[in-house]
Amino acid sequence: MERVVALGHRVLPRGWVHFALQVVLWFGFYITYLFVRSLVDHNPTEAFANGLRVIHFERRMTHHLFELSAQRIADSSHFLLTAAAWTYWNSEFTVIGLTLLWVYLRRHERFPRFRNTILLANLIGLVCFALMPTAPPWMFPNKGFVGGVNHSSELLHTLGNQYAAMPSLHAADALIVGCFLSLSCRRLWAKALWALWPLWVWFCVVATANHYVLDVLAGIGVALVSLVATAAGPRVAERLRTVGPVIANLL
Repeated sequence: MERVVALGHRVLPRGWVHFALQVVLWFGFYITYLFVRSLVDHNPTEAFANGLRVIHFERRMTHHLFELSAQRIADSSHFLLTAAAWTYWNSEFTVIGLTLLWVYLRRHERFPRFRNTILLANLIGLVCFALMPTAPPWMFPNKGFVGGVNHSSELLHTLGNQYAAMPSLHAADALIVGCFLSLSCRRLWAKALWALWPLWVWFCVVATANHYVLDVLAGIGVALVSLVATAAGPRVAERLRTVGPVIANLL
């Protein structure tokens, strides 16, 4: 036991207890996600109606579905399609989990804002999923969409949300990860790689018919709001602490 404690003090910036609290926080968020999913799954009719609204809106605005063009590009190469599918499956839990762990261990001073930004973006997404469940493109093969990944897994249906197209949290989280990792890495090639990461993820989620272009734009908006909010939050809190005693004295 003493060796385990000593290892925690040597490897973990703030010890085992703080690390365990971070793990509990993420499990708590996932339980909340599953609860929202259970609510959304009760109304697939609304989700399909919202998916059609997105398709019709994009057609009115551009007279073309860019998702179909992205699909044709991905379908032109087996390697490209495989890479796009792999990215879709791993850009959320795998990449986010590993980058959170890396920032926690190696750039701990950036971790609180990184964690808070990811959590805020996903909480905004959960609210949107509850208010506007949206069926993804692959559920509309009659519109020309072809799913680039296999959605038939029972595990996916149990753990995932089939009607969480709007906004794209893949797009939001990729932008947040790209911003923080490009700033946190020291080597130029790593900075460039993470700066390009959001663009690659945006292409992949559209090319595999998992998100509409409008979903991606909404996801980018969610990421930007979260980045601004977590940057301004500490300053606002400091001002409130400064102004609070003044207001109390006036009262």
